[in-house]
Amino acid sequence: MRMTILGSMFGARFCAAVAAVTAAIAVAGCGSASLIPPSEQPLSKDTMMLLGRKGMERGAPIFIRIFKEDSELEVWKARDDGRFYHFKTYPICNWSGKVGPKKALGDRQAPEGFYRVTEEQLNPNSKFHLAFNLGYPNAYDRSRKRTGQWLMVHGDCKSAGCYAMTDALIEEIYALAREAFSGGQKSFEVHAFPFRMTSENLARHRRSEHYAFWRTLKQGYDYFETYRLPPTVAVCERRYVVNVKLPTSRSIHAERACPRFRKPTVEPFTPRPYEQQLAWERIIVPGPKMRKVASTQTAKRNTNSGFAKSFGLGGPITADILSTLGFSQ
Repeated sequence: MRMTILGSMFGARFCAAVAAVTAAIAVAGCGSASLIPPSEQPLSKDTMMLLGRKGMERGAPIFIRIFKEDSELEVWKARDDGRFYHFKTYPICNWSGKVGPKKALGDRQAPEGFYRVTEEQLNPNSKFHLAFNLGYPNAYDRSRKRTGQWLMVHGDCKSAGCYAMTDALIEEIYALAREAFSGGQKSFEVHAFPFRMTSENLARHRRSEHYAFWRTLKQGYDYFETYRLPPTVAVCERRYVVNVKLPTSRSIHAERACPRFRKPTVEPFTPRPYEQQLAWERIIVPGPKMRKVASTQTAKRNTNSGFAKSFGLGGPITADILSTLGFSQ
């Protein structure tokens, strides 16, 4: 009888201890999600399901387009055919200035042009929640003596020359970029436009001082619309040259004469017959859109983030960019 009672008491205490540990682990597990920093938050279940429905790999390459006039940022992802398909259109919560490129430090204009973002340009410690550096000024901007730095896409919905998203949306965009880099993408392009570059929209601005510049941006817009591939862009003669094959035997300099380029031959985008709807559908994320200059301090500099001045279209200096685009340090 005594052994039975002692055994029952031990069993009860053991079960109670196990229950307590299990409860502690459960509580710790519930609380651990809040301990994950914003830069490491996983893609949500809904986002993963959408990727699956669209036939997109989590680590597939991305491409971003920005449209000032519409206050919209598009994320596109590559699929198994090598072409890019629309993933989502996000509202830009805030951007300052007006349509037209950034020219000088302090003008509070958001950049327009063709930019490249590498993993080193991601800023997980941004004062504005999360951010990635657009790479302004790029080779084109520098050739035109344009000044300014640390122009970002970031959170906190405050802008003094950047493109500001809500914190929740920049977390998803940042995670998509992070996963693309983890999947092997070395850099992704960001094309920042004043408006959707249709012939009708461009005609509305034919008297603008930026008209010639915008006509060049339209070439990049039209190329992607036709081929669903970001075009190769070079900078020479202080201008963008769109859809060219970069020569291997001759260097390119932003302020020197352009070499003789060749135009690559690419088949226009044609969706598979059974994927017509997928090819043309657009997922529009609701959210605030504002246009005003915010009184903010410059986002803190992350000395370990590698936000160095870059050659080519943006990104830190690398031997590959120097040798390919022909810039000298």
